[in-house]
Amino acid sequence: MNEKRIMLGNEAIARGAYEAGVKVSAAYPGTPSTEISENIVKYKDDIYCEWSPNEKVAMEVAIGASMAGVRSLVSMKHVGVNVASDPLYTVAYIGVSGGLVMVAADDPGMYSSQNEQDSRMVARAAMVPVLEPSDSMEAKEFIKYAYELSEKYDTPIMVRTTTRLAHSQGIVELNDRQEVEDKPYERDIAKRVMMPGNAIKRHLVVEDRMNRMKEDACSMPINRVEYNDKKIGVITSGIPYLYVKEALPNASVLKLGMVHPLPKKLIEEFASQVETLYIVEELEPVIEEQVKSWGIKCIGKEIFTIQGEYSANMLSKAILHEDLYLPEATQAPARPPILCPGCPHRATFSVLKKLKIHAAGDIGCYTLGAVNPLGVIDTTVCMGSSISTLHGMEKAKGKDYIKNWVAVIGDSTFLHTGVNSLMNMVYNQSTATVMILDNSTTGMTGHQDHAATGKTLMGETVKPILLDELVKGMGIKNVHVVDVFDLDKLEKTIKEEVAKDELSVIIAQSPCALLKSFVPKGKCIVIPQKCRKCGMCLIPGCPAMTKAEDGTVVINDTMCNGCGLCLSRCKFGAIEEVK
Repeated sequence: MNEKRIMLGNEAIARGAYEAGVKVSAAYPGTPSTEISENIVKYKDDIYCEWSPNEKVAMEVAIGASMAGVRSLVSMKHVGVNVASDPLYTVAYIGVSGGLVMVAADDPGMYSSQNEQDSRMVARAAMVPVLEPSDSMEAKEFIKYAYELSEKYDTPIMVRTTTRLAHSQGIVELNDRQEVEDKPYERDIAKRVMMPGNAIKRHLVVEDRMNRMKEDACSMPINRVEYNDKKIGVITSGIPYLYVKEALPNASVLKLGMVHPLPKKLIEEFASQVETLYIVEELEPVIEEQVKSWGIKCIGKEIFTIQGEYSANMLSKAILHEDLYLPEATQAPARPPILCPGCPHRATFSVLKKLKIHAAGDIGCYTLGAVNPLGVIDTTVCMGSSISTLHGMEKAKGKDYIKNWVAVIGDSTFLHTGVNSLMNMVYNQSTATVMILDNSTTGMTGHQDHAATGKTLMGETVKPILLDELVKGMGIKNVHVVDVFDLDKLEKTIKEEVAKDELSVIIAQSPCALLKSFVPKGKCIVIPQKCRKCGMCLIPGCPAMTKAEDGTVVINDTMCNGCGLCLSRCKFGAIEEVK
């Protein structure tokens, strides 16, 4: 096959897994890694692929497949690496049978994340080698090379990407799928059962492996030197390599494809050949600190930021003290994120705001309930944290303190890690109220299915997990399922439950208005002559609604999803629903 295609970085990673002979892929959706699995499913005749309930489970699925002797892939965003770190640290000791590759997608600039962590630092602590591609073609090829390294050195491999690589396009040359023979299963207690006596011995194996890889990395083809003008030398990797080539086309460059362990001898040789050495890497000074610890003089974070994405212009200004491009004449206005028209979360938050109730929040579309005009959510930490946070507040300050608080969590996030937190509430006798905002999808990352939707990543219809039955199975008596657009019932239920001295769960249900299966009841229209210009319908902040010059409300019929929230808030009959 000699076909070429333009592919997203994530699409190229999926293609690399297919060409490498991968047979099992597991993931939990998280921007910027989501599209990897959405593209892998195109190869479902050859690769079993699944949405796991969280990244820890996904990692363990991939480990199990590797132990069974096949090549496996696990994909996640950087904060998912935290969730998966427990099995990750241990599988570094165990090693692999079939190759095992973990894709960790970092998010410099925090386009869709609650922090800006650097997965290379996790990999260093876990003693897991890291490859970092620079474009779509390398993304595909590095995945394939990662499986070779994984099996050669008996180790899991992390392939680190970033938002820019994941969502940028490049030309990719396609190759045929490699048919990799399954490794025969051999029982090996000393290697696979990590009780202390075995783990102590395996730690020595890991140290030896990393030392061998450090030596071998000097001759690996993914680490290459590009000598040009030796007045300036740059060590870089990943997407920043492309910025370096644009900003400093005449500089000498050591492009690292393997960023852990670093090829020490190769770096020392390169450093000796250039007059001034720069280390260009986004986020943490992972490479820089190691190079400086070897006594090599170099310039890094003294002049480069530790925050956000880099650019060619930023490098040109920092190193050459000149702008690479003329400043833009105009700049697009900022566009703050907002809940979509017809979003069921808006209805829930409008009721909570009316009742002056605070919400401990979680990760999902509904995090936007923190900003105006809704302004309900007070806290957001990580997946599943809303329930545990509220529990901690109660234990710190007592039952009365949380009478005007609830925890809000999405259906997918609840199954991710919220279940454990709710279990803790039951066990440790909380009296708080938890609201599961069930919109029948994993909304924020683009509408992926999960265990409660009744459909798998591979398109199979399965029996869905029923959230109310799951919650009742924990022994919680006060469980209510409410249509979020039945505002009167929702308000009554919330009032009653927060007043109780018992743990309660409210499942606020209505499908996401952007689901393909969603059929609007109709459109809402304004009758101008009836409008009193009070603005009550505008308070929830639906983007389909604006004010005309005379103060009457206008509904954009191309945006309206007919949820009826505005209609229910109008007391003068100025809004009607058209079927």
